[in-house]
Amino acid sequence: MSYVKLCLVLTIFVSGQFFAQSQFNDFIQHLYQLPTVEKKEAAIDSFMTYARAVGIPFIEGDKANFVYNKKAQSVAIAGDFNGWNPSNTKMAQMSGTNFFFRTENFEHDARLDYKFVVNEYNWILDPENKNNVSGGYGPNSEVAMPNYIQPWEIKYNPLIAHGTRTNITINSSVINKSYSVTIYLPPSYNIKSEKKYPTVYFQDGSEYITLGSAINVIDNLIDSNKIAEIIAIFVTPNNRNDEYAFAKRYKYAEFFVTELVPAIDAKYRTSNSASDRLVLGDSYGGNISGLISYTYPEVFGNCGLHSAAFQTNDYEVYNLIVNGDKKNIKFAGCWGTYEALDKNMREFNEKISAKGYNFDWAEYHEGHSWGQWRANIDLILESIFPYGYTSITSKNNIVHNFELHQNYPNPFNPTTVIEYSLSKKGEVKLEVTDTLGQSIKILVDDIKSSGTHHIVFDGSNLSSGVYIYSISANGKTISKKMQLIK
Repeated sequence: MSYVKLCLVLTIFVSGQFFAQSQFNDFIQHLYQLPTVEKKEAAIDSFMTYARAVGIPFIEGDKANFVYNKKAQSVAIAGDFNGWNPSNTKMAQMSGTNFFFRTENFEHDARLDYKFVVNEYNWILDPENKNNVSGGYGPNSEVAMPNYIQPWEIKYNPLIAHGTRTNITINSSVINKSYSVTIYLPPSYNIKSEKKYPTVYFQDGSEYITLGSAINVIDNLIDSNKIAEIIAIFVTPNNRNDEYAFAKRYKYAEFFVTELVPAIDAKYRTSNSASDRLVLGDSYGGNISGLISYTYPEVFGNCGLHSAAFQTNDYEVYNLIVNGDKKNIKFAGCWGTYEALDKNMREFNEKISAKGYNFDWAEYHEGHSWGQWRANIDLILESIFPYGYTSITSKNNIVHNFELHQNYPNPFNPTTVIEYSLSKKGEVKLEVTDTLGQSIKILVDDIKSSGTHHIVFDGSNLSSGVYIYSISANGKTISKKMQLIK
């Protein structure tokens, strides 16, 4: 088990006898009272064996008990909770031993990154903690309190349909640089289809993929019917600070809108409506996302903010949005209470909400880290492009062909969406059969208008296997296969 309250009973073997401890502090006090170093070390060894089995840091209620049991002159903790400054968080050392310890109080749903600082200069992962989180400067150890829920959506699921990714290069004459861009196309994307997709543009593109697990998140959210199918564009900067916050910020915004977006729209079936475009980023990436959406609301009607660092240029972007003319932009975002910018983000939320902006937001007991952002990509995507969302362009798109699209997700369990397009009004029959042609269910048998239609098929009562779905309309019949996996 990963979490045990010591108030139940902690049994430790010392000098051939057992005794019960109700709290970690009681154990520490008992160590102080033991008469010899040998007895202290025996008690520590027994405790470490027990603690490794239940998880380190050793958590009880709102207390996280950090321990280090190796030779050192000094050990301190640096992490989200102290601004990564170890000067005031030194660990106490049990006299005569190599056992260092410190207790910190956190909220029951907190999740924080930290490292040990050994002998003042050696920053290391907690050697007793198996839980690490990757960050922009390498991995950190993670302390997750009992009520924190680990994000399921960041994990790769081999049993679901996956989108495809392509790497391209976009050359910018505005900045005179080339940008590496990864394109994610959803599972149903078919170049022959008329369907238009909403788009999500990620700043810090390579980090959202590697550190944020964004492609896994998108695949899982689509499969779970949490969001509409989207095309995602992951843009990697050349000089992040200059392009997101300082000298090149306006040129970068111009590149984004006048070169990048047109190149993507020309190559892929994207919606050209501002309401169907979202730009999002973390920290300085949130700053440039705010600048892009506010400066070009006719291109980006949605803005996602992961702990937006608005403080640059005397809060330029913050003041533009808060004090400038209201634009047609929807905002979504989150931040942590262990960030220096949490008060600023609360004020931002209050001011733009009072101004009439729609801002879906959340505040967490976390720090300024990818551990927070990767777990809350879903918050932004579900807010802007929820399941059932249809792009403005698709709503207005004239269908020129009679088409049956591949179901999504595929394979599925237990529900999937079947989509078909009609060039003109007519009788439609949509039926699901087994591979022998035996009818399973008639989904549609009616007159339907021209355009694109969706229907959800539920296979809860069926066995795993391959099934056929067929549509007959305007004198033609089209069939496709789908696979149910339970």
